[in-house]
Amino acid sequence: MDTESRWRLRLLGVGNASAVELGSAMATIERDGAPWLTIDCGGEGLTAYQAAHGGIPRALFMTHAHMDHVAGFERLFVASYFDPAHRGEVRLYVPVALLPLLHQRVASYPNALAEGGVNFWDAFRVIPVGDHFWHDGVRLEVFPVRHHWPDTAFALRLPGSLVWTGDTRPIPEMLAKYAARDELIAHDCALEGNPSHSGIDDLEREYPRELLARCLLYHYASAEDGELLRARGHRVGAPGEIVALRAPAGTEPG
Repeated sequence: MDTESRWRLRLLGVGNASAVELGSAMATIERDGAPWLTIDCGGEGLTAYQAAHGGIPRALFMTHAHMDHVAGFERLFVASYFDPAHRGEVRLYVPVALLPLLHQRVASYPNALAEGGVNFWDAFRVIPVGDHFWHDGVRLEVFPVRHHWPDTAFALRLPGSLVWTGDTRPIPEMLAKYAARDELIAHDCALEGNPSHSGIDDLEREYPRELLARCLLYHYASAEDGELLRARGHRVGAPGEIVALRAPAGTEPG
């Protein structure tokens, strides 16, 4: 892929919920050098976003509502609500099944402001999504993954460019369908798996070699574990890494 690609993936953090030094598992898709769509809103990830881009994300897709992926929302609410230029303009693309869980996690506390008179969602433009949505004229796809409980976690596909799995166990049948156009696959993977997350043995058992070669692993437990994953021949993401992407299908002439 051309290192001068117009499309890039910036890894704002690559760690699991306990690996604070690796940052929240969160990323931004960039287009022409500018943030285009941010994935999730973890606390450390939001800090990394502000360091990289300044300001706050203008568009986000939410994969699920575990706290390491939504803990930045209170700061995001304050920054958005008290900026008249952006109040109600920060787009949140949220899978429909996830909306009640996200509301319970981040928006149900009585009085978003102590003074009252404000709903938490007043700061945002919430866009419920099903199996696809349009952002900035580009069609993206959404599909469920295997994380903790059915219909609580979702992956994002930028066709022909990127699949971001979010937190998941192996999903070979889903990737056979949704990563069929040679997309880069940013995949949850630790050194050892558990009932909610993939381990490297799981991926090596479940995925064909060709698909593993397209995987960029993240959501691991420590820098040492990352090195051990690399030693097994896998591509492992690092905090702050920028990865060139192919242009999404239908966005380039020719």
